[in-house]
Amino acid sequence: MPKGKLNHRYTGEFKEHVIKVMREEQLSYRETAQRFDISGHDRIQSWERIYLEEGSEGLHIERRGRAFAESGTRKERAPKLDKQIEEDLIAENQRLRAENDYLKNLHALVLEDERRLHKKHR
Repeated sequence: MPKGKLNHRYTGEFKEHVIKVMREEQLSYRETAQRFDISGHDRIQSWERIYLEEGSEGLHIERRGRAFAESGTRKERAPKLDKQIEEDLIAENQRLRAENDYLKNLHALVLEDERRLHKKHR
């Protein structure tokens, strides 16, 4: 296994091995970093988060550099929509928001009316 160094690029296989050993032997992040001579236990914590969220495949993705930064995070950007489709979606969104507001207000009025009736019958 390669030794940890400042700005060292670790392979996906190495990261996966480190996380599996840490979990199997129930080591802390600091113990794991010391055992594998990795500078900074926060790096291992990050690897474990990726492993838990994305599985072992996530450890094989290069996350440094301009290409990763431009793509946002792990999610891809939404494709550019046709202008007419975009306008239709915005209009539909506005209609749905208005409908949602109307239903919320109606619900509040119905609840208020039921409370008044309930108070009258006491």
